[in-house]
Amino acid sequence: MEFGLQLTTNQDAFPASTAFETINNSLQSDDAGRKDAVKKGNAIFAFALKNKVGTTESWHIDLKDKGLVGKGEAPEGKKADVTLSLSDEDFGLLVGGKKNAQTLFMSGKLKIKGDVMKATRMEPVLKKAQTGSKL
Repeated sequence: MEFGLQLTTNQDAFPASTAFETINNSLQSDDAGRKDAVKKGNAIFAFALKNKVGTTESWHIDLKDKGLVGKGEAPEGKKADVTLSLSDEDFGLLVGGKKNAQTLFMSGKLKIKGDVMKATRMEPVLKKAQTGSKL
């Protein structure tokens, strides 16, 4: 799914999924910021979130081409450079600023598949979900 389509699944099942809409709105509201985020990110980031009942849903942030957030592991016809797997609860703490990615990774609560160094480029974008501010 691309911008304009619903990014949240069931908010009761995945409460932190609203952060993806906030990130997408931030990317779409600031053309220069979006272009800068794409230049700095240069990757497609996939997020696999598992909720309390064990269901997993995926979202992606395309910072390789378009600067869009979508549902699923990657935009159609593309592949994620980095996949971050964690619980919906921990993702909420991460984007809320209550936990950082390094702490979650070291404690085994965040698993990274793909280019780990590119994963470090994601933190500034996730911070935008805390305030809903422009990039």
